[in-house]
Amino acid sequence: MKKTIKGRFASKIDIGKVRLTNEDQAFALINSSGDVLLGVCDGMGGHNKGDYASRLAKEIICEAFRSKDKFFSNASAKHWLAKVVKQVNLKIYNDSYNNEIYRGMGTTLVMALIFRDQIHVLNIGDSRAYIVRYTDLKRLTEDQTYVEYLYHMGKISKEEIETSSDRHILMNALGTFPSVSFKITSFPNLKNPIFLCSDGVYNNSSEKEIHQALSTNERIEQKIDSLIAIANSNGGSDNMAIAYWEAIEND
Repeated sequence: MKKTIKGRFASKIDIGKVRLTNEDQAFALINSSGDVLLGVCDGMGGHNKGDYASRLAKEIICEAFRSKDKFFSNASAKHWLAKVVKQVNLKIYNDSYNNEIYRGMGTTLVMALIFRDQIHVLNIGDSRAYIVRYTDLKRLTEDQTYVEYLYHMGKISKEEIETSSDRHILMNALGTFPSVSFKITSFPNLKNPIFLCSDGVYNNSSEKEIHQALSTNERIEQKIDSLIAIANSNGGSDNMAIAYWEAIEND
């Protein structure tokens, strides 16, 4: 039986230079079997509602993962991802429905579960997951936004996505409806670094800058700090969340 590839991992959030509150959350943790879960949430709703939604998602997911001793197969790993996301969605929706203070809240969610020689990625919204290759980044997720929908319909070009005033409009989020749609995609773990982030990171730094920051020989915490510094120096227009994993060499 193949074992999960050992690695180092870390996560961090940053308020940025413009926002007054931080509605982003990030996590990177390991269970008793050595499986690793990375995740990023970007809350929405304003007036602390987004903060509550993203924090609630993180707390429920992390507690469920810590209490999960092992997965028996890739199928059971993906089943767990689906189950816990449905639980989180219903909790956020019910809190929003039953409490006027939290009405209309929700959050994006991207997770990467590293199990044996596979990476299982679940995405809701526009936070992103990447593989860091030798020369570039490979994006593993597709933004679930209005402009991405227009692009696939042939209404706008790829270049217009980046400049459109509608690029922040989400087509999907966690907790906004009683049920949630999501996609789980699996990739082989070829020991490339795995990088997750919220839109505050990729909107304030280019893929080249991200790749350069993650390709140094620094400790992973320093790589994350450097990337946040780059995004802040480019304007820091939003909250930022990062979760990052890299394989231990010669393991």
